[in-house]
Amino acid sequence: MPEKILIVDDDAAICKMLQKVMTSNQFESDVAHRGSEALALIKKNPYSVILLDINLDDMEGFDIIKKIRADGITTPVIIISGRSEDYDALYGLSVGADDYITKPFRPVVLGAKVKALLRRTNNVSEDSSSVTRGIFRYDTSALRFYKNDREIELSSKENALMFLFMQNPNQIFTKEMIYEHVWGNTIIIDDNSIMVYISRLRNKIEDDPQNPVYIQTVRGLGYRFTSV
Repeated sequence: MPEKILIVDDDAAICKMLQKVMTSNQFESDVAHRGSEALALIKKNPYSVILLDINLDDMEGFDIIKKIRADGITTPVIIISGRSEDYDALYGLSVGADDYITKPFRPVVLGAKVKALLRRTNNVSEDSSSVTRGIFRYDTSALRFYKNDREIELSSKENALMFLFMQNPNQIFTKEMIYEHVWGNTIIIDDNSIMVYISRLRNKIEDDPQNPVYIQTVRGLGYRFTSV
């Protein structure tokens, strides 16, 4: 039986496009244009993933996330928003979203994100306030990162990049995917900028940054995080 996805957006054209993306990835989908409609559907149906816009006519997407999490509903949520500020992404993740993607986005990237989220749903070691991968832990409520229970201070971009890796262990991220998730396609940066941030993270989390174990380079493709 195909996985069923709930699409929540007040823009009919966006909903139609998202339904096409889900169909092309062999998923079924329902659509809600209002927050109240989405909450009613979530209460009645066991969705696999929720694709959620922040700006709805009757409420903010953040409030929908807080409501369903308060009700004990753990369905994974990907926020899809035209707002690209770091605060919105980090706040969305802190209240219970599982990922954040900004408009415009590439359909292939969204499809890959949904599939990755479904893959890890059954084997993620996490609770409502933290994500744990081996010796690493990310506190989603306080936006703090730890190695062996020792806090490692991260900048805003390092924070977003490390959370992306923690949420998607062993997944290869191309530089384009990192641009989209961490910078939201709001600026154009060159490959050297990505390399600088990867190097900074390695210097903070690796035992031997010159021979990285946790943040690995996959030649010709991008980077992969593993907790070993």
